[in-house]
Order: sequence, then structure tokens, then C-alpha cells
Amino acid sequence: MILDSFRWDSSPWPATLAGRRVLITGAARGIGAALAARLHERGARVALAGLEPDLLAAVAADCGSAPWWTCDVTDRDRVEEVAGLAVRELGGLDVAVANAGVAAQMPIIGGDPSVLEQSLRVNVLGVYNTLRAAGPHLSHERGYALAIASLAAAVQAPLLGAYSASKAAVEALGNTFRAELRPWGAKAGVAYFAELDTDMTRRGFGTEAAAALTNSGRASSIVSAVTPLKAGIDALERGIARRSKRVVAPWWVGGVLPARMLAQPLVDAAAQRGLRDILDIARKEQVELTTPQPDSDR
Repeated sequence: MILDSFRWDSSPWPATLAGRRVLITGAARGIGAALAARLHERGARVALAGLEPDLLAAVAADCGSAPWWTCDVTDRDRVEEVAGLAVRELGGLDVAVANAGVAAQMPIIGGDPSVLEQSLRVNVLGVYNTLRAAGPHLSHERGYALAIASLAAAVQAPLLGAYSASKAAVEALGNTFRAELRPWGAKAGVAYFAELDTDMTRRGFGTEAAAALTNSGRASSIVSAVTPLKAGIDALERGIARRSKRVVAPWWVGGVLPARMLAQPLVDAAAQRGLRDILDIARKEQVELTTPQPDSDR
């Protein structure tokens, strides 16, 4: 029963996606692209935003020639503009999925500080800009905002300091936004995923140091185990249909969230095996963000 409460929340609104008007950021690839295709298949009307025009155009074509725009979510004015364009094209807005994000490993000592700076800009300010811009259009009884966080928001591992800090902030924004939307009958949720099988996972943490960390201990391996993308998209479909407070994938993440203070010491202890050498490897590795950012060499 406890796990069920973390998988989804009941909602008086019918659990259907047909006709829902949905804006998705970070829709050019990975979770965003797969979610757009799934929601379109279920009868939703989607609008897409992202950084890579060729990929966005291809996703939009597969979604019934859905409207799309290039959008750097760190550019507040552009996000406001795109939200307005989506409302005009769709005739309103029922759902906004703040999905755009980046990742890269970063040891706190000796790591590249720009990884943290860019992670906060994209993952935190980008989500804030999206919720801020979409919020007025979602402030109705069918409205729903979903912020894509991560299991890393709740349980942290070495090398993930920048990513974890940014996703913990996303969790805080999503929880706060839920309370602020409630007077209008709108809802907000936060999505928590362990590693899903996307190019973001492969590009962001497919490093020698991350591989060594994964193999260093049982608990850290469980937290970093890669789950098929379909599990995440299934959870998102269900969560958006029901306007859930929490969306989790795989299922066991729902049990970790309320037990995060117990899980953290286990991960800390398991990660210590060989950690000094792993950190040395990480400090020497050149890393790139999973998606190159405008006006950035990363």
C-alpha cells in the first residue's frame, strides 16, 4: 500500500489523455521525444521545445506535424515566448512537462566547476522558467505541471554532486509549485527516475570513473542500474493522465523516496570501495554535458 501511494495518486479527473494540450521541453531526444510520441498516440495534442532543430522536426513529424520551436530554457524571455506560442497553437494548455536537462560527472574536489554552473542554469533555472511561463495557462481545473527530477534528488552518490544538487532543487520547485497551483484546482507533480536507458545516461555517465563506481559496491550498483526507457514512459503516461504528485520508475524508486534517510548511509558505505582511485580517474577525464548549450564550449 505504501508503494502504491508513491506510484500514482488518485484524481477525480478521468484518467484519459485524449484532447489534452501538452507542452514538453527537452523534446528533441530521450525522455522528451519518447513521451511526445506516446502522448500523441494516446490522443493528446503536443507542442515541442528543444535545442536541436533537426531532431525536433523529426519528432514533430511523428506526432502529427506537431508545432515545435527551438528554445534554450535558460533564456527566460524565449521560454515565455514559446509558452505563448504553444497556447496559441493548441488553443490553451493543460499540461507542461519541464523535462529539459543536462548531466555530467563532477568530483567536487578537482572537478570542472562549469559542470555545476551549467547544471544549475539548465536543470534549475530552466525548470523554473518553464513553470513560471506555463503556470498562468495551467491555472485551471484541468491544469497539470510535471517537473522531471531524479532519484538523485533523494539519494546522492559520488561524482553526481552537480546533477544531484540540481535535481534536488527541481524537487523543491515542483513541490512548491503544487501548493501554489492548488487554489485554482491545478496540480503539479515531480518525476523520480533511476537511470533510464537514454542517450543522456550513456553520454553523461558513460565514463571510466562512473563504470568503476558502479562496479565498486552493491548499493551503488542498484541505484545506478539502467532501466528500459519504456518503464519511464509508461509511468509518465499514467502520471500525466492522473495528474499525480509523484511519478517513479522503476517501481522500487517509490519505496526509496520515503526511506531516503536510511538509503543514503547504505549508498555512502558501498561507494567507499576504491573511491580514492575512482576520484583520481574522474579528475583526469574530460567530460561534456549531455547536450551542448548555446554560447558554451561544453
